[in-house]
Amino acid sequence: MTALARAWDSDLAYSFRTSPVAVISALVALVCIGGAVLAPLLAPHNPFDLASLNLMEAFNPPAWVEGGEANHPLGTDDQGRDVLSAIMYGARVSLLVGVSATTFALLLGVAIGLLAGYFGGAVDAVLMRVADTQLTFPTILVALLVDGVVRAALPRELHDQIALYVVIFAIGISEWPKFARTIRGSTLVERNKDYVLAARVIGVPGARIILTHVLPNVVGPVLVVATLNLGQAIISEATLSFLGVGVPPTQPSLGTLIRIGNDFLFSGEWWITIFPGAALVAMVLSVNLLGDWLRDALNPRLR
Repeated sequence: MTALARAWDSDLAYSFRTSPVAVISALVALVCIGGAVLAPLLAPHNPFDLASLNLMEAFNPPAWVEGGEANHPLGTDDQGRDVLSAIMYGARVSLLVGVSATTFALLLGVAIGLLAGYFGGAVDAVLMRVADTQLTFPTILVALLVDGVVRAALPRELHDQIALYVVIFAIGISEWPKFARTIRGSTLVERNKDYVLAARVIGVPGARIILTHVLPNVVGPVLVVATLNLGQAIISEATLSFLGVGVPPTQPSLGTLIRIGNDFLFSGEWWITIFPGAALVAMVLSVNLLGDWLRDALNPRLR
């Protein structure tokens, strides 16, 4: 039996096949992610090619509305950009920020959680008090604070160049306590098990015990947290961009597109903000539903 066949017959695969919500969510997420990743190949237009923009085509409605054009299925915005193409390219930025910020938070949180859980004592007390303090502040507030401090410390001409990295850092640094507390709790259980005690007795260094013995046995719950946190990171980026402190206008994300369209929502050009908003909801909801399914599927009490 091949590895693929064994994976298909596993409990996790069976749980996925028998869950309509998980299957539909996976398909929606696949469409959103595939459209974003393959935007240069699939998008009907390049919305960021200034030479191809035509202001005479601005505010064209969707193709099925009177006055719409077939070459702009979801209409155009105030600059004549194709809304469908802008959504696909904007989703790339949103996904890039979400995945990068989640990865950064995961690496930092796992490292801190392992140290706190394995060594305990004063190390655990200090690190967890820092995590508890940060958890009292909303993610957006921490991200706004970090973004404001970085922008104030750096020259104005560098703001647009590093804006993407600042947003990734701001969101990631505000989300690490979730991973740290999850890993710390699992590590507290694992460090007193026989295999860890045996490794200590034979003189295995603590760093090696943490990386080769403890980490593989506590990483499972982190995957669930990471899946759920990805949707939160995308929402945080969209919120920051909507407030005007996210990615620069030259690299608009879904949040930026929603902010731009919001200025024209009550003047009749509803499609400029409704469609990017619907794309954001579909992406985040599908990822969160997959995270919920994964959490239940990996919970032995629900088997």
